[in-house]
Amino acid sequence: MTLKSLKVSLAIAVFGATMASAAVVATVNGKEITGDKVAPLLAQLTQGRYDSLPNDKKEIVTKRAIEQLINQNLVDAEAKNSGIYKSGTFKKRLEQLLPSVKAQLASDIWIKKQYDSVKVTDKEIKAYYDEHKADYKEPIRVHARHILVKTEKEAKSIISGLKSKSGNALKEAFIAEAKSKSTGPSGKNGGDLGFFAQGQMVPAFNDAAFKMKKGTITKSPVKTNFGFHVIYLEDKKAEKKLSFKDVKDGITKGLHAEKFKKILDDKMRKLKLEAKIVYK
Repeated sequence: MTLKSLKVSLAIAVFGATMASAAVVATVNGKEITGDKVAPLLAQLTQGRYDSLPNDKKEIVTKRAIEQLINQNLVDAEAKNSGIYKSGTFKKRLEQLLPSVKAQLASDIWIKKQYDSVKVTDKEIKAYYDEHKADYKEPIRVHARHILVKTEKEAKSIISGLKSKSGNALKEAFIAEAKSKSTGPSGKNGGDLGFFAQGQMVPAFNDAAFKMKKGTITKSPVKTNFGFHVIYLEDKKAEKKLSFKDVKDGITKGLHAEKFKKILDDKMRKLKLEAKIVYK
């Protein structure tokens, strides 16, 4: 087994345990593409780090994987229709590849078996949480809306029209202005950007939003590379310590993967010591 195939197999094993399913995600001319087909491809595309990706990235990479499988099915069907499967070239290449495909399949199944044999106890999970409790916290987050326009003059005009309002009247007026004037993609949703933590927005926007008080708008336009922003701060959440229940699943997966890697490393080390390997 090569180092590359070992890494891919490890990714498949780890990913497959949490994501693989028989649920249908797409059909191509009646042929079903299921989650258990998507899982290995997602593992390869993310190098086994799918679970650690933010939700928007997960959505992007999942769509990419599904599209890749759809394309593969379309090309496969076209190849069949054009007689590729009956060609001498295809049969010769298949005969050449079959031994390595069998070896890789057996390797994947063996590695998955090792992965499934790993057990993580509640005591281990709780001990890890207690040792790293200070690290488990949700940072300060703010919920903002914005109106994006091209010129500073437009932004100042919007601020001027809103500055006499407060409370729910300000929020409703801001949403209406965002829907009618904002050039940003969030405009149709009243400029809603949802909650975000420090550093998730461009610096100027980030700094302005985190200095604001809940229920207020910026007193002057905020300039970024995208244009001029008028910001409304809808909510602000203080830093929050995460409970054991909040992080238990993540710790379990992390400890499981860590144990699995150690077991696999030990087994590979033992197999190498017992084998006769000659480098040329």
